[in-house]
Formats: sequence, structure tokens, C-alpha cells
Amino acid sequence: MNHSIYSADRSTHLKIVVVALVAGIAVAGFGISARTTASDEGYTQTARVLKAGKPVAITSAETSTVR
Repeated sequence: MNHSIYSADRSTHLKIVVVALVAGIAVAGFGISARTTASDEGYTQTARVLKAGKPVAITSAETSTVR
């Protein structure tokens, strides 16, 4: 029974790597499946278009600049 990762044997290190790999694949699979089902249900995003107005000059002075 090893209480430190430094003194653990090769099989313990292998078990840790396998568990981490399986957990990573499970999280990635869940994320991909959640994303594809959400897009099928009609949750769409739309972009709004903004038109630029007149140019504005911002200064620290009290006077206004006319260009």
C-alpha cells in the first residue's frame, strides 16, 4: 500500500493513467452529445447588424472639435 505517488509501482501509475484517460473521454463524449442535441431542438443564435454612425472625437478638453 503506497501513500505517495513517488513510491508507487508501475501498475499503480498505469491504473491512474487509464482512469484519467477514461474520464477524459467520458467528459468529451458528454460534451459532444450535449452540443448536438441542443442544436437539434431549435436553439439558434442570430447576429444583429449595427450601422456605424457619425465619427466622434473624444478629448479631455472642454471645447468641441468640428471636423
